Amino acid sequence: MNKKENFLPLKLDTTDKRLLELLQQDSNIGIKELAKRLNLTKTPIYERVKRYLKDGIIKKYVAVLDTQKVKGSMFVFCSVSLENQKLEGIEKFKKAVEDIPEVIECYLMGGVNDFLLKVVVEDLQSYHLFSSGKLAALPNVSQIKSTFVLEEVKRSTVVPLF
Repeated sequence: MNKKENFLPLKLDTTDKRLLELLQQDSNIGIKELAKRLNLTKTPIYERVKRYLKDGIIKKYVAVLDTQKVKGSMFVFCSVSLENQKLEGIEKFKKAVEDIPEVIECYLMGGVNDFLLKVVVEDLQSYHLFSSGKLAALPNVSQIKSTFVLEEVKRSTVVPLF
């Protein structure tokens, strides 16, 4: 399978969509309960979930933390502009960002800035050390603009399935 084929969206039927919605809401829900809610037997539910894992539709199961209950969770969005937008420079930046634990999300953007990063640090001093010591030192970085989160209004891991 070539690299491009990995990104082809898979066709999902109504049952797939409902099952994935339920799993996104609570990945801890059991096969028996899923079967009951979808009015199916356990075997087809189990086979579908197994297929989602094999096909990479479900990448992994994780615990979602309540960040208000975890000390030292300051979130910052960083817009990063690169010195040049050559493919090699973009790839080096992407690879470098993968190894930085404070960066919890990273998106290649179209428009004014090249990347948008969601960063978590303990406090403002920690962010200063992160931005000047780690982020600014990455390959090809030209400019960093930071926006600080004052209040989390909505956060969801549920992707709507159309």
